[in-house]
This record gives sequence, C-alpha cells and structure tokens, in this order.
Amino acid sequence: MSSSEEKIITVIGSGLIGRSWAMVFLSGGYRVKVYDNQPGQAARAIQDVRKQLGELQEAQMLRGDLSASEQLALLSSHDDLIQALEGSFFVQECVFEEIEAKQGVFQAVESLVGEGVILSSSTSCLLPSNVFSRVQSRKRCIVSHPVNPPYYVRLVELVPHPETLPGVMDTTFTLMASVGQAPVRLRKEIDGFALNRVQYAVIAESWRLVQDGVISVEDIDLVMSEGLGMRYAFIGPMETMHLNAPEGLGDYLQRYREGMRRVLTTFGPVPEFSGEAAGRINKEMCEMIPADQKILLARRERRDLLLMGLANLKK
Repeated sequence: MSSSEEKIITVIGSGLIGRSWAMVFLSGGYRVKVYDNQPGQAARAIQDVRKQLGELQEAQMLRGDLSASEQLALLSSHDDLIQALEGSFFVQECVFEEIEAKQGVFQAVESLVGEGVILSSSTSCLLPSNVFSRVQSRKRCIVSHPVNPPYYVRLVELVPHPETLPGVMDTTFTLMASVGQAPVRLRKEIDGFALNRVQYAVIAESWRLVQDGVISVEDIDLVMSEGLGMRYAFIGPMETMHLNAPEGLGDYLQRYREGMRRVLTTFGPVPEFSGEAAGRINKEMCEMIPADQKILLARRERRDLLLMGLANLKK
C-alpha cells in the first residue's frame, strides 16, 4: 500500500466541483470521503463518478496508475460530517460560492478536526481572509482554486490567508502536484486571484472591441482560439515575449515598449456588461450558439472532449 492510499481526503460538497476534486484525488490513489449535508446527495454523486470513471477508462483517458474499479474502491459517501472527517489530513470545501455558507462549513469543520488538518477552499473569487474569518486557527487555511473542469484543466491557484504557514502552502503544493494538477503559488491574497484577473482583462478588451463595432463576436473568439490561444495552450505571456524577439525579453521590451504603452493608453473604461450593448452582444452570441439547454450541453461536451485531447497532448 502506498503512502497516498493510507491518507484520507475529505471533500465537502458533492456538486460538479466536488465530484471533479474527488476524481482528481482518487487518480493519485488517495482515499476520498465525499460529504454533503443533503441526505443521499453524496451517494448520488458517487454514482456519477462511477459512470465518468468507466467512460474515461473506456476512452483510455483515465488519470493515474489505478483502474476505475480500484479508484472507486477508495471512494465513500457520507451524510454525517464527523464520520466524513475521521482520519482526514486534508479537507477540500466545494460548497456554492456564498461567503456565509463557506464560513459556516469551516467553523463546523474546525471544531471536529485536529490542529494539523489543512482546511482548503475551492472558492474562485472570495478572499481567504473573508472565507476563513470564523476559523480560530487560520494558519492551516488555504484557497485551492481549480479551473473548471479540473480533470482536464490542471491549473490550481494556491492562495494563502495572511496567517497561513509556509509549510501548509508546501504540503498543499506537493499534494496537488502528486495528483497531476499544476499548482501555482500566489504570494499574497488579491481580489480575483491571478487567473480571473487575467481572464477579466481579456474579456473586458474583447467586449469593448465588439461593443465599439470594431469586430464581431465570432471573430473576436477566433482571435483567441486560432491566435493567442494556440500559443497560450503551451506557453504564457512572459515566455511569449521572451521568444518573440531575437535576444529575449530585454530585447522585446526595447522594441515594443513604446507601442505597448501607446495601445494600452487607448483602452476604454471598465464595461458595464449591461444595457443595450449587452443585449446586442448576447443576441449575436445566441445566433451563433443558441442558449438552448441541449445545444449548450452538447457544446460543453465538445469543449471537454477537446480539452481531454489537449491535456493528453501536453503530457
């Protein structure tokens, strides 16, 4: 038995993110206990995980060294929080994105676990200092923000509470890397973390270009998917600059600094994302991809299939 098989992780919340985290941790050989305060909900989530793991194994896309049945043998569902937390060294909270709900979870969990148990939140935008404000011992608290869907998009943002011990960051980083995720460390908390701040900058300028009649919804998406995204699937903006000039980043700055600054000063104010422009952009989007549940589900499945292929390519 490997050391990971002896270790237990508790996942609190059995929705989409909770199920995804469970699958990620199982792939690394960890025992996973899924808890949900809605009776029977965690058990239903396990049926969904069983189906997904079977499909992944059939498609030869199952992560980790264990078969689907071996991974499922490490998974259990719980309606009782005390039972779910027993023996756990790491708790990953995945309840809905509402500050009171998350604060309540961590307040309850802290009273039931030892001092050394790491308390981790999946929040995508709530600051650790707010999420963990009702926890007495905040030095073992951390945000581990995954990207949806975490099974195919491996980035995890690790965001410390101002009191988080370096060892907690190190342990969480090691855990995430051991299950095949790609953890990044934020050195301090900031609103939106890193991923959403970069994403919102791209969204805002894309929105302004469409809103101002410069380009269509379809074409701005192609600018990313057939342009920037081709590079960004493998290298980031800093390496892009470094490789885009004969002598590296310093050379790039010498050549393009003035042009970058000139263009950046023409960026408009933060969009409202409402009113006439929002109605117009939404209409254009829905002409391309109707906001029909069946059509959206098919597009999401297509997205996940393509991400699966890309994740495989990046191995």
